Amino acid sequence: MPTSPPVSRADAHIEFARSPRPTVGVEWEFALVDAQTRDLSNEALAVMAEIGDNPRVHKELLRNTVEIVSGVCECTAQAMDDLRDTLRTARRIVRDRGMELFCAGAHPFAKWSAQKLTDAPRYAELIKRTQWWGRQMLIWGVHVHVGIRSAHKVMPIMTAMLQYYPHLLALSASSPWWAGEDTGYASNRAMMFQQLPTAGLPFHFQTWAEFEGFVYDQKKTGIIDHIDEIRWDIRPSPHKGTLEVRVCDGVSNLRELAALVALTHCLIVDCDRRLDAGETLPNMPPWHVQENKWRAARYGLDAVIILDADSNERLVTDDIPDLLSRLEPVAKTLHCADELAAVADIPRLGASYQRQRRVADEHDGDLRAVVDALISELEI
Repeated sequence: MPTSPPVSRADAHIEFARSPRPTVGVEWEFALVDAQTRDLSNEALAVMAEIGDNPRVHKELLRNTVEIVSGVCECTAQAMDDLRDTLRTARRIVRDRGMELFCAGAHPFAKWSAQKLTDAPRYAELIKRTQWWGRQMLIWGVHVHVGIRSAHKVMPIMTAMLQYYPHLLALSASSPWWAGEDTGYASNRAMMFQQLPTAGLPFHFQTWAEFEGFVYDQKKTGIIDHIDEIRWDIRPSPHKGTLEVRVCDGVSNLRELAALVALTHCLIVDCDRRLDAGETLPNMPPWHVQENKWRAARYGLDAVIILDADSNERLVTDDIPDLLSRLEPVAKTLHCADELAAVADIPRLGASYQRQRRVADEHDGDLRAVVDALISELEI
């Protein structure tokens, strides 16, 4: 997409690449932590240099972060195998340099002021514009791409997916700590990231043309130069032909990651197939969606969420089994029935934010023990 703004709305067309199949791809952000102190290490450039030119490993805003990505995959299991292969190489290099790979929505005790920025014009511009809030972005997440056949389906599916926002966030919540303090939130990351001017919940659109008009306005007014600067929690990725779900906090292990990827994949494909069947997808008022995000971020799996436009409510852990049951036929066709079923293990065993607090209690509040526990969960 060109960086210069279109001359008029008539020139504001955004080409959507279109995916012939409902493919899936995963982006998994990792922090580097010192093996001795368990604090963050700003050595990503050295790690990247040793890994070499690998399209599966990307740099990020901060020099304490590397992102491991899968290719375009047919199912969750294939994506996990792809990530696992890259992780083995990356972890060997990281460990040889006296560090460990760590993934959660936030680090329990690291200070944002000690972190270094990656040298790149787009990152420098981001910090120049956002200042203090931009420098605070000491957070990590998981992004899931699902292929969509037609641009006309993207906005209805994106808006409908907001109904399941609290389920995904509550299940993945892994950022209760901030700079050594328990925030009282299950996902402080969700609250932090939305402070960036183009981040947070997407606006509600029903047509691709509405989205094109929005992007035109954003470019004309200088809010963005490129569509990638729209950092919504759920957003279209036109050049990939996907819908990208960025709701989830960082995930510490492949078992939970596979479950959350399968859930995301099934939800989007279910919406897609319902459109094919002539259904109108349900959606909720923006104020309900906003409240659900806050409730899931604050209370995690104890959140009572708003289910629909009629303001009916339910405990999220009571709603999850019914959701999984409804998606079982979809999961079978996507070859991820086992991974989808594993979603139920998260409330049973405890979500990451719950496990982290448990470890802290067992170690008299020593947050290094929390980092140790998260590192140990990454079994490849």
